[in-house]
Amino acid sequence: MTISCAIIDDEPLAAGLLESYARKTPYLQLVGTYNSAILAMKDLRDNPVQLLFLDIQMPELSGVEFAKILPKDTRVIFTTAFPQYAVEGYKVNALDYLLKPISYEDFLKSTDKALEWFSIIQRQDAYRRDRFMFVKTDYKLQRVNLDDILFIEGLKDYVRFYLKDGEKVMSLMSMKKLEEYLPRPEFLRTHRSYIVHMTETPLVDRFRIVFGENYIPVSENYKDDVQNYFDIHTLV
Repeated sequence: MTISCAIIDDEPLAAGLLESYARKTPYLQLVGTYNSAILAMKDLRDNPVQLLFLDIQMPELSGVEFAKILPKDTRVIFTTAFPQYAVEGYKVNALDYLLKPISYEDFLKSTDKALEWFSIIQRQDAYRRDRFMFVKTDYKLQRVNLDDILFIEGLKDYVRFYLKDGEKVMSLMSMKKLEEYLPRPEFLRTHRSYIVHMTETPLVDRFRIVFGENYIPVSENYKDDVQNYFDIHTLV
């Protein structure tokens, strides 16, 4: 996977260092380097990048202010010499922030985080579009259609898919990883050990989701998301 990126920093030395880091990172495609947010504004609106390395403290327009007007699909890694600005960065949903002087090791940690995030989004988009996934069962890859899933049970290092036709498919993977890839809120985690296909829910009994003889619990940690889903879909 290749991630298109750009750099905005009003300090030429800092911008040049980030540019050298980006050019030697195989999965980054550097589109441009800018000395101010004003100069970058038109280019990045007309031709948005996936990832932006953005200095926070700049004249005319700060990095935080500029982040608020970026296209929604552009993710930001803030760069700053002042650690107190990190909180501001997270308020605008930044992927990460880098504290100057920036080492290549720290740069790679942040870009690896971005690569993982974009990989998850890519898979989510594919699952939403194609409506199926392949999962490993023994030494085979078995197709599982999203529309056939009723719920998923976590069993230590394995998960078990319960399908509409009564078939159960066991696969070696974590619930956390699976939860990241499945489209929300169509699929919601209801418990440490369960993910439910909410659009297939036939019955709720005392805040337990019922599939035939299977009663799926809703734990306190996931109660708010599940309750909100039911509130939206309940006619009163």
